[in-house]
Amino acid sequence: MHVLDVIATLVTLTALLSYVNARHVRLPSAIGLMLSALVISLGIVALGSLGLGSLERHAEALVGAVDFNVALMHGMLSFLLFAGALHVNLNDLSSQRAVVSVLATVGTLASTFLVGGLFWLVCQLLSLDLPFVYCLLFGALISPTDPIAVLGILKSAGAPRSLETKITGESLFNDGVGVVVFVVLLSIATLPTPPGVGDVIVLFVKEAIGGALFGLGIGLVAFWMLRRLDNYSVEILITLAVVTGGYSLAMALHTSGPIAMVVAGLLIGNHGRRLAMSERTRGHLDTFWELIDEILNTVLFVLIGLELLVLPFDLGPAVAGVIAIPLVLAARFVCVGVPVRIMGLRRAFSPGAVRILTWGGLRGGISIALALSIPAGPERDVILPVTYLVVVFSILVQGLTLGRVVRAVTGSGAD
Repeated sequence: MHVLDVIATLVTLTALLSYVNARHVRLPSAIGLMLSALVISLGIVALGSLGLGSLERHAEALVGAVDFNVALMHGMLSFLLFAGALHVNLNDLSSQRAVVSVLATVGTLASTFLVGGLFWLVCQLLSLDLPFVYCLLFGALISPTDPIAVLGILKSAGAPRSLETKITGESLFNDGVGVVVFVVLLSIATLPTPPGVGDVIVLFVKEAIGGALFGLGIGLVAFWMLRRLDNYSVEILITLAVVTGGYSLAMALHTSGPIAMVVAGLLIGNHGRRLAMSERTRGHLDTFWELIDEILNTVLFVLIGLELLVLPFDLGPAVAGVIAIPLVLAARFVCVGVPVRIMGLRRAFSPGAVRILTWGGLRGGISIALALSIPAGPERDVILPVTYLVVVFSILVQGLTLGRVVRAVTGSGAD
């Protein structure tokens, strides 16, 4: 199938589902679109079992023509992270820097090992032959949280602004940290000679610290260019170059592209917006990146729903996926609750902050994309459906009930 035909079909389907959701269903965009795509996928599978196999084959060919990992990790992700960081207030983020830093780094690492260890026990219980390092790999890919679906729900529920900042900041940075941890573990699992401790430390520093410094560098270059002209079309083009060229160069240099995009987006969205742009440029820039963000998000969540058509599902992994849902939530509760309780000795937190941070830690497309990047084999056939079930539960159940959780547990007067 030609790439233009695939894009045309996906965009048309996304537009139709967006219309139906906005006009009739009226769920939050990400949740409504993924649910609609899931219903379509299940309907196609049901029709295939009734003898309409040609429809199922055509649908599978369409979804199979999209390399989800490449589309997200080497395409959409750079735009989504930059657009998300572009609208984060650096002063708000700075006021929560201790919490965000601890949750995005220590919390992600702790979650990786806690989820990995518990998942290994589940696999032993179900007689699934999954090596321990691959269980850790699952822990790494499922630990990053996704800011896309949760922010609109938090705002509509009236969550404290500081809590929004914590969740947004953690999500933006733990995406990058999670990807780095995943890359390290994948190299240990797949290379003939696993890297030593020194190699792992060097790789982690190069990816994480190098990505942050690289993002700062390209952000400063863009800022310097933006200050020297007042032409909104050229200025928007410069930000596009930061995202496309910057991400590609970061990957070529083997530094973290996701972390680079977050740092560059924060710099341009704050200092660049305030010191290097006219009011007219700011308006056009915001409109452009909000539109890019919305379009890519809608297509992404439709793709997540359609991925059901091509994923392998056997009884063992399906049962493991159902068990993994409370397991991942419990690990999230521990890895959020312990740091918050410790930091709570010196600062105040919003009432119910741990519960909201736990339930609001939605998993999304990055987890599925990372699972799809695991080399084909029995390990991937276990991890992929488990990841998909956790992500679907996270977006549908947690996403749909998060507003009620926020309203039930938040009060006044907090950080």
